[in-house]
Amino acid sequence: MHIFKRADGAEQPFWACGPFKIRLPFVHYRWETAEMLQALIMFVVSLGMIPLLEKYLGLPYDVALAYVVVCGVGFMLPALLGVPMVPGWITPAIPVVLLFLGDFEPGPQAIQALFALQLLVCLIFFVLGITRLGSAMVRIVPNSMKGGIIIGAGIAALMGEISAGGRLANTPISLTLGTLICLYLMFSASFKGLTDRLPLMRKIVNYGMVPGMLIAIVVGIGVGEYTMPDVRWGITAPAFGEMWNYLPFTVGIPEAKVFMLAVPTAVIAYIIAFGDIIVGQSLMQRADELRPDEVIENNIDRVHLVTAIRNALHAFFAPYPGLAGPIWTAVAATMAERYKYGRKAMDSIYSGAGTFWITGFIALFMLPLVSFFQPVLPIALSLTLVLTGYICLMVGFEQLSNNAERGVAGTMGVVLAVYGAGWGLATGAVLYLLIERTHLLSFRSAHPDQKTDAETAD
Repeated sequence: MHIFKRADGAEQPFWACGPFKIRLPFVHYRWETAEMLQALIMFVVSLGMIPLLEKYLGLPYDVALAYVVVCGVGFMLPALLGVPMVPGWITPAIPVVLLFLGDFEPGPQAIQALFALQLLVCLIFFVLGITRLGSAMVRIVPNSMKGGIIIGAGIAALMGEISAGGRLANTPISLTLGTLICLYLMFSASFKGLTDRLPLMRKIVNYGMVPGMLIAIVVGIGVGEYTMPDVRWGITAPAFGEMWNYLPFTVGIPEAKVFMLAVPTAVIAYIIAFGDIIVGQSLMQRADELRPDEVIENNIDRVHLVTAIRNALHAFFAPYPGLAGPIWTAVAATMAERYKYGRKAMDSIYSGAGTFWITGFIALFMLPLVSFFQPVLPIALSLTLVLTGYICLMVGFEQLSNNAERGVAGTMGVVLAVYGAGWGLATGAVLYLLIERTHLLSFRSAHPDQKTDAETAD
């Protein structure tokens, strides 16, 4: 139950606070049981950042867990401040961020570099949110370069998992099986046919990655790829006191040179995140059309501001390789799917999103759950990155309309994945000017749909 009730066809009740709309559970929206149960399993994905924090920043496990708790606070902010989307990381940017961090020694040097990057991402979101220039910035980036950024992120995500010494080589059975199950449930045309006919299949698909991840965990433990968990009872104890030794206040503020080196990665992260915002906008518009009983306001400027706040929180108190992104697409999509079944299924889009991450935050302190998932944290991160790679390649190629764009994007993507954001952006810009902007080299402008000589030869 909740105190303020929504009139049919109105917006969910809120308290106005400047550009934000504050909504609290049990006050402005009800508690959703289905989202609570889903979050008790899916929160393990947020724990999946711990191995990266240990490897690239040199954090002890308990300090890395404290970083994850700070991230959990940030995850609760969007529903609290009036954003209907389920937030997540800028997941496709993770491989690009890791390439950037690879140039710095784990420890104070890497923490400083990640602070610089995340602060720049915060400033980009804040400035573009305040000035409302976000959409204009993305419009000026050519399709081939946008596609190249997304394709490069996808290639880097897959390379990190399938390369020699990667997690696929170490855990081939569980990761392969989990990936195939997730891809089948989320993207298969044949399984979509089953969901149209069988209500049970529709319920399974509503849980997104959960079935594939659980099967991968069980199989991984069964075949010995992961150790049997040592389940402990009680409350987790993140090392908040020790965490201070791993923050910018202690390790120091980076030099201007580090900020300059971080600029290309920050720009790429924003462009990827803006693509996520567009995806989220589409999901919310569709949900709004299917449910006339609630008006969903998805204010893009507010999304920018809240995402800026979350990145600032991370930069100063938990520099994060995942950064802070506007939407966790897989969970937001499954939640929107359940939302369409009416008010009895989910009272408000805010009740679903709010319940999910409040539960996910509470779960971080449940020692039985955290200790159960601790040995298998790599599988949660691996499945997230492999699926991200697949989706990035799929979406990246959708951006491209002719062979010239495909050639530029493909080449840029490979360079970006191998050599990093700076070289990738430079390669894409040079190829775009030389190959696509033919009017710069002649007095006649080519129509965008006009084939080049190379395409004609094909």
